[in-house]
Amino acid sequence: MKGTIFVELVSMAEDAFGEDVVDLVLDKVDLKNDGAFTTVGNYPCSELIKIVMAFSEHSGISAEVLQRKFGHWMMDHFTENYAEFFTGKHDSFSLLEAVDGEIHVDVKKLYPDAELPVFETDRLADKHLKLTYSSPRPLVEFCHGMVEACLERYKETAAIERCPVSGRTNATLFDIRLNQ
Repeated sequence: MKGTIFVELVSMAEDAFGEDVVDLVLDKVDLKNDGAFTTVGNYPCSELIKIVMAFSEHSGISAEVLQRKFGHWMMDHFTENYAEFFTGKHDSFSLLEAVDGEIHVDVKKLYPDAELPVFETDRLADKHLKLTYSSPRPLVEFCHGMVEACLERYKETAAIERCPVSGRTNATLFDIRLNQ
């Protein structure tokens, strides 16, 4: 995974718990690089999971909730640092529909070695979108947080249901219905 994800996870933890706590928690985790991440580096997802689990144990907040919060954090990061990804996207569905066909194409130009998840979308109606998230990484909760943050960005609310995709390992279907 790209280092920027790790750098932002540590930044979120510092914001939530303080630098001293982050140092203390990271010192206890068996990380290959001792918790020194750079935005341009590549690191295994297993290291990210170790960090999330360590902060979960420290804080008593479940790893799932932390991943969702991190999804929200990353949406803010993308909004602040990659405004071009949002140009011409006037609602959450238009942004979600652009992830694979536009945003990930641009990401691959910048980072050809990036291993990105797949986002397949099917708009069933103006207020109903099905999003299939496929990734070998155990980050469904992170994706859920990103979807929630996307809705919030556009001041929309929705019912979000999700379930595994039958016959496809590592794929989750998000059924998103905007509220009236």
